[in-house]
Amino acid sequence: MTAAYPESRRDDVVDTLHGHQIADPYRWLEDPDSAETQDWVRRQNEFTQAELSTYPEREWFEATMSAILARPRAGVPAKKAGWYFAGRNDGTQAQDVVYVAESLEELLDGGRVLIDPNTLSADGTDSLGSFTVSPDGKYFAYGINESGSDWTTFRLLDIATGTAVDDGVTEAKFCEATWLPDSSAYLYLHYPPTGRSEGTETKSLTGGRLMLHKVGDPQSSDELVLSFPDEDRYFITPEVSEDDRYLVVHITEGTDPATRLWVFPITSDGLGDPVKVVDEFTDEIAFVRMSGDQLVLRTDRDASRGRVVLSSLDGTFTDLIPEGEATLQAVRGTAAGLTTLTLVDAQPVLTLYALDGSGARVVDVPGGGVVGLNASPEYDEIFVGLSTTTDPTLSYVVSAGSGSVRALPELVRGGGGFTPPSVTVTRRIAPGRDVPYFLITRSDLDFSQPRPTLMWGYGGFRIPVLADYRPGWPAWLAAGGVLVIANLRGGGEYGSDWHDAGRLKNKQNVFDDFIAVAEHLRDTRVTTPEQLAIHGRSNGGLLVGAVMAQRPDLFAVALPGVGVMDMLRFHLFTVGAAWASDFGHPDDASQFEDLLAYSPLHSLRDGTSYPATLVVTGDHDDRVVPLHSHKFIATLQHAQSSAAPILTRIEVNTGHGFGKPAAMVASEWADLLAFAAHHVGLVTPEQ
Repeated sequence: MTAAYPESRRDDVVDTLHGHQIADPYRWLEDPDSAETQDWVRRQNEFTQAELSTYPEREWFEATMSAILARPRAGVPAKKAGWYFAGRNDGTQAQDVVYVAESLEELLDGGRVLIDPNTLSADGTDSLGSFTVSPDGKYFAYGINESGSDWTTFRLLDIATGTAVDDGVTEAKFCEATWLPDSSAYLYLHYPPTGRSEGTETKSLTGGRLMLHKVGDPQSSDELVLSFPDEDRYFITPEVSEDDRYLVVHITEGTDPATRLWVFPITSDGLGDPVKVVDEFTDEIAFVRMSGDQLVLRTDRDASRGRVVLSSLDGTFTDLIPEGEATLQAVRGTAAGLTTLTLVDAQPVLTLYALDGSGARVVDVPGGGVVGLNASPEYDEIFVGLSTTTDPTLSYVVSAGSGSVRALPELVRGGGGFTPPSVTVTRRIAPGRDVPYFLITRSDLDFSQPRPTLMWGYGGFRIPVLADYRPGWPAWLAAGGVLVIANLRGGGEYGSDWHDAGRLKNKQNVFDDFIAVAEHLRDTRVTTPEQLAIHGRSNGGLLVGAVMAQRPDLFAVALPGVGVMDMLRFHLFTVGAAWASDFGHPDDASQFEDLLAYSPLHSLRDGTSYPATLVVTGDHDDRVVPLHSHKFIATLQHAQSSAAPILTRIEVNTGHGFGKPAAMVASEWADLLAFAAHHVGLVTPEQ
């Protein structure tokens, strides 16, 4: 590059933290609403677009991504209170439209539009975050997220007529509307705003309060059910048992899966005093359903890969489905008993059981990842959606009783658009560290020589990474690139021990695993460092930032998205303190040393040749606030010694990723893939 980067003012801010002098010259970029930050964002975006406009690969990726997002698609059906629901998109809509019907066949025939989120805002950036249905089937409670923010506003519709109900609550987060059995009221998690609740604020959240809202009453009269005013990091997740006897409440500390489980008896007078079934943060525990007077729970207590247990109200566990070699991901109640979703070497398996854990039957529903699993003890129908790296969703309906399977391609209305390539998925292991990964290639290409490769990873919060769909994958594969999806320690593919091996003092293992896969790709001549691009989002953005700083020689391109880059100050903003269970806490002297050792922002060194880098973030990201990306890119531009460009792409009116309009999704992926292709030598078909 010949042009100089946009100016980023450097201040002399220095903090003394646990005996270390920590310079923070771009602290001013932490204020997203200042005129100076907004001007910096504008100048960086203009600079990036000017650079990308010179790339010949961009036109092909723009056309291809537009065609991919123009494919008609549908979500996974759900049956609630006798109604059938599904999201559907004809390929031209920014947001999926929700349809409702009184039968599955009616839904497959088209159904009736219940709510069109595209009407919520002029630019299509407001999205439907969640929906629930009152037990009597009258009300549809939906959450609206504005501009991709986590802040949620709940509204009601009358399902039978589709008309709006004059009712709602605001300032909710991280929840859905949980209805009481008589349909008169629902629970939600309220967060008092710290000044405003628009999505650009950065102040640390206070603790959420579990509130009960009676339909028709003003929100000011809502009843406080449960709060922990001295514990800002507690999250509360309510659920009503299918027999209407209990309000089951999961209490977690931050993102740590360890759970306290309380049950509130539901009486004609309201909620009784809680019974504390489990009242310590030791094991992951998730309520599934009732079995007589006992609770069916999923847990990792004494079972790293998970098991299903019966629990009395005093917290005594007995095995129902013991731990196996597969990793237990989810359990749902059905009319016939239970269904489980397990991972066998990071590949999903659905199994049916009787309520006593007997009669296991594996269901033949192939796919790389599970998009949705909707079931209820009230119904025989189980709806499951699966994806592959090239197809977003194929839904099935499974009979819990007979085990019969029916594919539901009719959910998708219309056709045309992009036809994905045929691909080959191979399972490999990087030796030495024994890191598994998926190698995905276009089936008709010759791979006798190293090829441009895009490598994806995450490695955190016990979240499994599978060979599933992301809109950019089919475009990259269609262009002839190799795709690699790595299963790193810290994830959830192989149970809680695998997760523990990649968090806190073990976090460096995640980066070493990713590096090991990259080296194996090099050593086996799949690719070369000059042809290798890496990508990840959120915790995966942290991953990319860390490894490009530690091994800049190993990669040609880095694409960190909405990443956590400042590991010394992440806990000070919005919900950041919740991540201490995986990262550690900067206020703890010993954990501070670990964080400082890999913090991407603080690992960059002036005069170093770094890979060509394109950082992406959103100005309304109130989960991983954009200041992380802003400070990282300013520091990286200052440090870069080579001609490889350092760019940032800051989307306006979008957040962490959920609910992003289709056109914005297509545009962002086109820029990411064009940038990667340009710098790893991937020649697009028209070049």
